Amino acid sequence: MLLAGASSGAYSTKAISTGDTAWVLISAALVMLMTPAVGFFYGGMVTSKNVVSVIKQSLLILGIVSIQWIILGYSLVFGNDIGGIIGGLNFFGLSGVGYAPNPNYAGTIPQLAFMIFQAMFAIISPALIIGAFVERIRFRTLVLFVILWTTLVYDPIAHWVWGTGGWLHNLGALDFAGGTVVHISAGFSGLAAAVVVGRRRTYQKGQPIPSNNVPFVLLGAALLWFGWFGFNAGSALGASPVAVNAFVVTNTAAAAAALTWMVLSWAEHKKPSAMATATGAVCGLVAITPASGFVSPVASIAIGIIAGLVTYLMLLFRSKKTSIDDTLDVWAAHGMGGVVGALLTGIFAEKIINSAGHNGLLFGNPAQFWTQILAVAVTIVYSFGLTFILLKLLSPLGLRVSSKEEAQGLDMAVHGEEGYRL
Repeated sequence: MLLAGASSGAYSTKAISTGDTAWVLISAALVMLMTPAVGFFYGGMVTSKNVVSVIKQSLLILGIVSIQWIILGYSLVFGNDIGGIIGGLNFFGLSGVGYAPNPNYAGTIPQLAFMIFQAMFAIISPALIIGAFVERIRFRTLVLFVILWTTLVYDPIAHWVWGTGGWLHNLGALDFAGGTVVHISAGFSGLAAAVVVGRRRTYQKGQPIPSNNVPFVLLGAALLWFGWFGFNAGSALGASPVAVNAFVVTNTAAAAAALTWMVLSWAEHKKPSAMATATGAVCGLVAITPASGFVSPVASIAIGIIAGLVTYLMLLFRSKKTSIDDTLDVWAAHGMGGVVGALLTGIFAEKIINSAGHNGLLFGNPAQFWTQILAVAVTIVYSFGLTFILLKLLSPLGLRVSSKEEAQGLDMAVHGEEGYRL
């Protein structure tokens, strides 16, 4: 029966590693924490009359995608391959997903554990996008957008890269924990959303949004840094040496990028900005994500520094040279950070670190770099293009709130709840 729950199926308890299972469940919890952490990170950056709406949107996405993933998303990503493009519906409603491992993905943990770990990746991806259109998005349209984007953008890309039979997977594209699947897709979707939804009515080119709560930003960044150990090291899907390496390089790249942003902000503004340091750490975490299971600690320092420099310059370019109101710079941080990380994976990857991977350009395999370029390009075009189309199709419903509601702030206009009573 459909409502009978996931079937445990026939399985051998000897096939289950309690250590691997414990690590994946802990990692799933760490990644879950990252979605409300995004809410705090973004919520501290917006004006005080919109802080509740941003955190609320993060929690809303946690609820929506949790259900979508159970019913449909998991099957579309990890179900039986259809032409390298999408998974079938054999896992619809988690049919047959239970205690028995799925040897195609994780042979030492229950498939149900693998499913919930992957659910957290699907959840955080659309949560990253909201930074591009904060303070003006219509709530009902956001609900529909999240459902459609997750199903039509995230799920196919995740199958291409991670699904058995996915066409980018078959080409050998490396993405250990979501540089293309999560960050490039969300970053370039955010750019498309900023273009279609349009600028805030108070937008001034080159002027940053007046942040209402810097401690919230720092708290969000710290929780993201903490949760990212589950994001990256958990993607080893076991308590293994690869997980250890991913843990170490994740911390190292974040540190390198945080210091890079701090120095750059110090040079530009004559003061070492706390927000810049926190944002730099997140950019480093983004960049190391695709590489974390394949590169050495020293390489991760290079990745953090390069990503810090590129993302900082891209933020300045977007802010000063364009009129696009990507309000919290989702494109610069996640889109371009993901691009840098995915490309550098093709340079620094070492098969000796992970036998399931490939050597990169510096280790005698220039073909891997070209494969990474292809994966990046395809992800950019698909995520930007389809997000643009989806929002255009949703525009008759109204993409943004009224001028009066925007002026009042979404906390009171939409939710009837104030963030602060001073």
